[in-house]
Amino acid sequence: MTSPQDVKLQSTLLSLNARAWGIAFGLVLGGGLFLATLFLVVKGGPTPGQHLQLLGAFFPGYRVSVLGSLVGFVYAFVMGYALGRIIGEVYNRLALR
Repeated sequence: MTSPQDVKLQSTLLSLNARAWGIAFGLVLGGGLFLATLFLVVKGGPTPGQHLQLLGAFFPGYRVSVLGSLVGFVYAFVMGYALGRIIGEVYNRLALR
């Protein structure tokens, strides 16, 4: 038979830190967009990042430029943070049933 302490220990070990997941997802998505934008800026060409420029429709102010990479980082970090928090919260609710 399991004691209440064992149940509490098991639930603690199974739970995720939703804030940490949010920060990790935010850094991965934001850093990825930041690096992809800077890579295309350095690569240059007549129209750098035609497909990446389409993110400007979802992220107002985003352009394939050095300043745009910073703007894109902020937007992608916020979206990644929200996604990571949601994943952490849903996992915790399902795992602790």
